[in-house]
Amino acid sequence: MGDSGLAGIAYYNRVKAWEDGLKLIGAKMLWGALWLLAPLAQAQNYPTRPVRIIVPFVPAGPTDINARMVAQKLTEAWGVSFVVENRGGAGGVLGTELVAKAAPDGYTLLGANPGPLTIAPSLYPKLPYEPPRQLAPVILVTNTTSVLTVHPSVPAKSVKELIALAKARPAKLTYGTPGIGTVSHLTWELFSHRAGVRLLHVPYKGSAQSTNDFLAGQIDLRSFATPAVLPLMKSGKARVIGINSLKRSSLMPEVPTVDESGMPGFESANWNGIMAPAGTPRDLVMKLHDEIQRRVIKSELREQLIKDGYEIAGLGPDAFASFMQAETEKWRSEEHTSELQSLAYLVCRLLLEKK
Repeated sequence: MGDSGLAGIAYYNRVKAWEDGLKLIGAKMLWGALWLLAPLAQAQNYPTRPVRIIVPFVPAGPTDINARMVAQKLTEAWGVSFVVENRGGAGGVLGTELVAKAAPDGYTLLGANPGPLTIAPSLYPKLPYEPPRQLAPVILVTNTTSVLTVHPSVPAKSVKELIALAKARPAKLTYGTPGIGTVSHLTWELFSHRAGVRLLHVPYKGSAQSTNDFLAGQIDLRSFATPAVLPLMKSGKARVIGINSLKRSSLMPEVPTVDESGMPGFESANWNGIMAPAGTPRDLVMKLHDEIQRRVIKSELREQLIKDGYEIAGLGPDAFASFMQAETEKWRSEEHTSELQSLAYLVCRLLLEKK
């Protein structure tokens, strides 16, 4: 073969290599584009099958009520069932762990509450999940002020009278909560510490049973969310003696705050939102956020929620994450100032380690 033939073959090989290189680059670009577009396509098609919202408490509490409201509105919006599953236990830790370790595909969501998310990190040295790392905030739906309540049979009509009674009857007055490590539990521990009194804690497996025993006079004290206590207060079945926020409630303006009743800075609030496993595509998170905003936060439900005693939050993913971080730090600081809370934390740890 002559020089011209060899040159021709060499030229063909170079062209072929160049074409093969372009094909390889094109294939990589195509796969890259498909990889980038996959989450978007997933969000556009979502949901295609039923979605679970795990509430880490038994039914009937504020978290359950909020989650069912969201589930109903999302079901109406997309024509696919959003189903609330109650997985109570260990102050909300068990149900929260289930979501933290679920697939990040949007089909397992969490009815979020401070107990297992911003309080538990200070309670349990071996918490089976890390909230900031394993859970993605979607939306903070509502904030709820809580109140200190006494049974009508208890001879105390104010915070000061309750403190005096508790000092006269050390470890005799009982308070019921939905469980160890819940917001209600920590609220009473904080109150006891600052008042310098001893109260007897009676933990229940959820709000309904503790409420029933309170109404029956089996326990003396209870912390209620404002929406839950309003009908009990109006019917004379419960006496509200203090608001656990720094300002009075517009729904019961005659009731003073605990802060103005002699405990400066006393504050304990509840909140409820929706979260997803970390790694859930951002577009999918925003699709959920936007629809909840539209169907709950900015809908006709807004005025009814306010009337019922809820404060509308509506924080998006980033603002919700910052809010949770601040709440976590608040409870950690309280831990270091309360010997009685430290004792409660020790009990919580022992209970968790036995599970």
